Amino acid sequence: MADNSAEPHHDALVIGAGPAGLMAAEMLADAGHSVLLTDAKPSVGRKFLMAGKSGLNLTKDEPDATFLSAFGTAAAHLAPALTAFGPTQVQAWANDLGQSVFTGSSGRVFPKVMKASPLLRAWLARLNGKGVILQTRWRWTGWQGNRFEFETPDGPQSVTPKAVVLALGGASWARLGSDGAWTGLLEQRGAKLVPFAPSNMGITVDWSPHMEPHFGSPLKNIAISCGDKTNTGECVLSRNGLEGSLVYQFSSAFRAGAPLMIDLLPDQTAAQISAKITRQNSKLSLPNLLRKTLRLDTAKTALFMEYARQTPRANLAERLKALPVPYSGTAPLDGAISVAGGLNWQSLTPDYALRIAPQVFCAGEMLDWEAPTGGYLITGCLATGRAAGLAAARKLSET
Repeated sequence: MADNSAEPHHDALVIGAGPAGLMAAEMLADAGHSVLLTDAKPSVGRKFLMAGKSGLNLTKDEPDATFLSAFGTAAAHLAPALTAFGPTQVQAWANDLGQSVFTGSSGRVFPKVMKASPLLRAWLARLNGKGVILQTRWRWTGWQGNRFEFETPDGPQSVTPKAVVLALGGASWARLGSDGAWTGLLEQRGAKLVPFAPSNMGITVDWSPHMEPHFGSPLKNIAISCGDKTNTGECVLSRNGLEGSLVYQFSSAFRAGAPLMIDLLPDQTAAQISAKITRQNSKLSLPNLLRKTLRLDTAKTALFMEYARQTPRANLAERLKALPVPYSGTAPLDGAISVAGGLNWQSLTPDYALRIAPQVFCAGEMLDWEAPTGGYLITGCLATGRAAGLAAARKLSET
């Protein structure tokens, strides 16, 4: 994008060039305002591009109420933004950028090219065409009044905009730019924050050497029960414990230390399993019974043997339907896909403005919300970025 040296004044400043910041910048530009967009990293959208390595799950095609429920306790705060820019609108947005999408069997929506880079390039080109000025390697260091200060390759720089959108991310994947360094700057001004905690993270399990040959193996078609819910899917046995989309759905329960139960045969009742066991020769070894009679694969058999090899045969069905798996904790914050915590909703107006600084709006992962993987995270960032950008544009129209 163009250099901003010839245009020292900007109506609006957007700090952070991930999906939320890019969307906010576009809303402001569409409203006719001059926009400076800054990012601390040498290039933009790094976490967005990382998400694209696994296919870039943009959203999930499901009813609005179902979609909104995935955001848990923050759903009421996010409802206006997600209603205005939810799964239908995200798909239209991607198509408008020349990136056709498709919906998989699970309802997850992806670009047909299964990459993030073409969409990001098209978006940046569109923003450039709308006059948005982008400056990379600009690290925000604080603000005094309406003056925002940065460390840049050309030395200290300051900008005095009429409205600001902060889209600074959470505190996971710090190497991609979301390092949480902004928290101190806002706390100094009196904003209230909920401490960051890992979300969409694996759990740590202290395996015995028996499990080592199975690290990297999937546990397919299982049901996990933890806290107050049960979901079916698959996860992966890792050296550190358990990972994968099914595990990530229980982030808050795992952070609370709720007991974990795994149903290894969710498609069969305990009575059906018990009947199969009863018909077998009692001298059949447990591993052979699990593999040959109950058709457990190697990974499921290994997990059962790890924790329940001493189970009496009369209780096998019950234990297969509810295998307790002890875990010692969760993956660390920087190893999580996303975060819980961030700016307390009481610090914000319904328009995402900071109560301590009404000309400053906030969006994306820096807000106190979490959601599972599956398209919810990116949609949440796009929707809040759009809402914050529109609110900042309204603020500018009042000045």
